[in-house]
Amino acid sequence: MDRVTCILLFACFGITSGIALAGESPTPVADTGVATTIDGLIDGRLSSAGITPSPQAEWHNLLRRTTLDLAGRIPTRTEYDWYQQLPEETRRATLVDRLLSLSDFDLHLRNSLDELLLPNKPYDGEFREYLLWAVQQQRPWHLIFRDILLARDTDGPEKGAAQFLKSRARELDDLTNDTAVLFFGVNISCAKCHDHPLVEDWKQDHFYGMQAFFSRTFATRKQVLTEKPFGEVKFKTTAGEEKPAAFMFLTGDVVEDRTPNFPEDERKQLEEQFRKLERDENPGYIVYPTFSPRRELADIAVKDDKELFLAKNIVNRTWARLMGIGIVDPPDQMHSGNPPSHPDLLQWLAHDLTAHSYDLKRLIRGIVLSNAYARTSEWSSEAESPAAATFAVAASRPLTPRQLAASLLVAVRKPDQWPAMNAVDEWERVRRDLENQSDGWSRSFEQPTPGFQVAVDEALFFSNNDRIQNDLLRDSGDRLIHHLKTLTDNDAVQQLWISVLNRTPTDDEQAATDMVAAGQRRTTGFRNARRHGRCWRGPNFALTIN
Repeated sequence: MDRVTCILLFACFGITSGIALAGESPTPVADTGVATTIDGLIDGRLSSAGITPSPQAEWHNLLRRTTLDLAGRIPTRTEYDWYQQLPEETRRATLVDRLLSLSDFDLHLRNSLDELLLPNKPYDGEFREYLLWAVQQQRPWHLIFRDILLARDTDGPEKGAAQFLKSRARELDDLTNDTAVLFFGVNISCAKCHDHPLVEDWKQDHFYGMQAFFSRTFATRKQVLTEKPFGEVKFKTTAGEEKPAAFMFLTGDVVEDRTPNFPEDERKQLEEQFRKLERDENPGYIVYPTFSPRRELADIAVKDDKELFLAKNIVNRTWARLMGIGIVDPPDQMHSGNPPSHPDLLQWLAHDLTAHSYDLKRLIRGIVLSNAYARTSEWSSEAESPAAATFAVAASRPLTPRQLAASLLVAVRKPDQWPAMNAVDEWERVRRDLENQSDGWSRSFEQPTPGFQVAVDEALFFSNNDRIQNDLLRDSGDRLIHHLKTLTDNDAVQQLWISVLNRTPTDDEQAATDMVAAGQRRTTGFRNARRHGRCWRGPNFALTIN
């Protein structure tokens, strides 16, 4: 397959293209403390190790990378022209603050949190509605965590937060470990049957101490969550001793058990009521106890000022999402045997997050404005490429299903079909429509994991599925393919490269125009490129963030 054929493939498959951004450019915020601190700590370590980092990526690469990371979609021809004309010294901050002000940011952050917290139910409408509401309200992370743990039965959007617990309520081990992994960066599953064999930090007391906070969680037949008013967790040590589990957090701090003493007859009545709740559609009433272990867990986790598990975990996972690898890697192994690559940086970012009320937008802005984020992904030095954990060179990252779906729908649309830069209300409507459409397309794509390789069925989808031909590749007035037919060969290649790859073609690429020859062959060439679908999401092609 020649180079132009592969590039045309990307045009048909929506690797990159555009939508015009809406609204006036916001004034960049003056506070760059997060970015400055990131660069000071990372560059200091690189200097000590004698490593010269890769230079900053070219402006068009940063435009695409930043737009994908903040807006969940590819940049547009309108953005390309707008960004290129901005003053070089301020355009990155201008772009970042513009994207942060759009609904695109809210939608993409919602999608990212959904992929993290409910990976086995990626299309749960109630949970996604809650997350979008929380992001739009700029709800602090510790309050999102609290909403999810308390799982209140309300009529407002907070009701959807309960889906995290509901999806795991009948599997106590999953509920215990998933909470520890996703909110605290700690996998304690190996400490269930014995103290962790490889990690000195985690004992059985930690596993069952965390499990005690969830052991009373109860889902009624109608999937209403509550907690039983009594009950304890017991476990056997490797020595055969049976022990009651305290309400113990990962730090070793213990919550006082304030369970009321129930008379025997009242206890039996409550036990019978919970049996009714489990089997009957209309059991009469639901019991909500005054002492809630889950509320105690929410409190003790937020008050943790020793290890900062809640803050460090979301800092590390946000960093990994934007930089390709966490400061602690893998992100569920936050313990003394797996130290951070940059412990001072992780500590500083965690303290900064808590000091600024767990503001995720501030954290994200600081990371994407750092020089570490802006490095090129190409290592041109003759020296061996340094380890990824040095952050001396940018990592290439495959797109998520929703990023890919939104980008496909943007790429195949005629460039002038999008709202103008100042059409704020129209843009908001179009962006919502794009999100709704991409929801259906994203179901056809696999969520990338470490070492991700494109599956055969996904490649065949692009090669053979009629939806590709009838929707993305149709030759109609609102599609890119039809627009390219109206241009001269040189202009078509220029438009193709800018729309798809967000850059102008090299001289060799410009000269290779045989696939866009005059007449009907142009349309056929564009369409036939789809047969090479196996290339569409490889690490060396455009469907990555690099």
